Amino acid sequence: MDTKPKGPEGLGVGDSIYEKQSNVDRVVSVGEGQVETDVEKSGSLHRTLTPRLIHVISLGSNVGSGLFIATGKALADGGPGSMFFGYLVVCIGVWANLQNLTEMTIAFPTSGNYIDYADRWVDPALAFGAGVAEWLGWTSVFASEATFFVILVNFWAGGAVPDAALLSIFLVICLAVFFMPNKFFGWLEYFGSLVKVFLFIFITLISLAIIGGAGPKGYVRDGSTWSDLPVFKNGFGGFANAALLAIWAIGDQVFIGVMGGEAESPRYSMAHSANLIPWRVAVFYLVSTVLVSIIVPSNDPRLLGGSGVAASPFVIAVQDAGIKGVPDLINICMIIGILAIALECIFLPSRILRTMALQKLLPAFIAKVDERGRPRWALTITALLAVLLTYMSLSAGGLEVLNWLISITSASFFTNWAIIGFTSFRFRAAVKAQGSAILHHQYGWKSSFWPLAPVLVLVISTLLLICILYSSIKPLTGGGFTVYNFFSYTIGLFLILFATVAYKIIFRTPWRDPATADLVTGHRELTTEEVRQLDAYYERPFWRRLGTYIRLW
Repeated sequence: MDTKPKGPEGLGVGDSIYEKQSNVDRVVSVGEGQVETDVEKSGSLHRTLTPRLIHVISLGSNVGSGLFIATGKALADGGPGSMFFGYLVVCIGVWANLQNLTEMTIAFPTSGNYIDYADRWVDPALAFGAGVAEWLGWTSVFASEATFFVILVNFWAGGAVPDAALLSIFLVICLAVFFMPNKFFGWLEYFGSLVKVFLFIFITLISLAIIGGAGPKGYVRDGSTWSDLPVFKNGFGGFANAALLAIWAIGDQVFIGVMGGEAESPRYSMAHSANLIPWRVAVFYLVSTVLVSIIVPSNDPRLLGGSGVAASPFVIAVQDAGIKGVPDLINICMIIGILAIALECIFLPSRILRTMALQKLLPAFIAKVDERGRPRWALTITALLAVLLTYMSLSAGGLEVLNWLISITSASFFTNWAIIGFTSFRFRAAVKAQGSAILHHQYGWKSSFWPLAPVLVLVISTLLLICILYSSIKPLTGGGFTVYNFFSYTIGLFLILFATVAYKIIFRTPWRDPATADLVTGHRELTTEEVRQLDAYYERPFWRRLGTYIRLW
């Protein structure tokens, strides 16, 4: 939660702060003059993302096909009970993960942040593995969104346009954005988030109307989908599939932490996001799962009929009620939402690569930033992998490739949850060993009920690991264990594990000692203007502060 000020604290000689100059953050050393850093050599990212942009983007981030379509697959696999509890577990994990991440990000707001934290407080090899996981996971999301884009357009086109042409259109739209300044990207994400919020509100209202019997063919839904059909379908396997779909759909939410490195006011933006996002995720996803479980029975064969908008449980319910035009509206909003998520999937991994280069985990040239604040080499490398994965669906069957991409993404997300949770313990150990007051500075921010958050995230990550191993050994499709199915689920885990262990062996990286771990470089003290703004914010009555979490302007 937001923490009230504990009074200003002075800076000693050699303390690091960020000093805002020409809209670019540069590290300086108090009392010792300016220090040249790797950041200055490669160029600096511009802090052009305002608190308003980050607030609205965080409101709608990771809301898309996973909410409006994948909930139907989770319902078919696990039944209403397993679906709800699978999404509930992941929602709790989102809260815990953001508590850990925000505490470290507000003190050290660096782009690609938790990769840096794993390096300085745990082990460079773990940082490398985390970076590989995040980069590969989010780039895989980009390719899976491209597949969804083709399916959604074909809702109208019916296959008249070749898939290769649709994929090319998708790539041109997304990659062209990164020729623009960062602020252009921010405003596109802002618009996309507004569309997704509108779609959620619209779908919620029309679902309630359908429950009440709206539509020419409508009838009152009395909850028989819970009483007449299995609540927990397919045992633990049904729950496992639902939970893995939930982690893929909801994501790891570190996108907001990385954006905090390019925020004008990280203290305000990150604290706001840490409070807002868990509630947003819980309301959006848990409300949707409850509505889905009432308006569509878990044995409806259309839920398994594909991955397009026609397989959306909301569209199925609308069609059954005889309401015209709504599937087209949902399709339009979904396409906009998918494009917005795809932009996140280029932005985030490019910043991850840049951070890894700054930490000397990758060649230094990858960290180069142009005059507009864009990490051009990192963007280029990420874009090349994204293009390769996107076009792979043409040669190997779109849905088959999509399943592999989802498996990679799910594994990368909960693996990095565990890494962030463990890093939180090591960060606190360093703070304690060095007697640092970094968490008690003016408007300091600490994780609520620590160590509850890192413990929770480690427990939930372990549960998700069990889910992915169970599903790889005993698939719901039947037929028993196969090598192909095992690796289709676990390939992401093996790639991450191999990257981490190989880096550790080759470079013999050191385990960080809490007594000497870096708690100086990149630490950011609040500027005078930020303090003034936060003073004004906390002078408002509680109800007005609460209103800032729902405003969209």
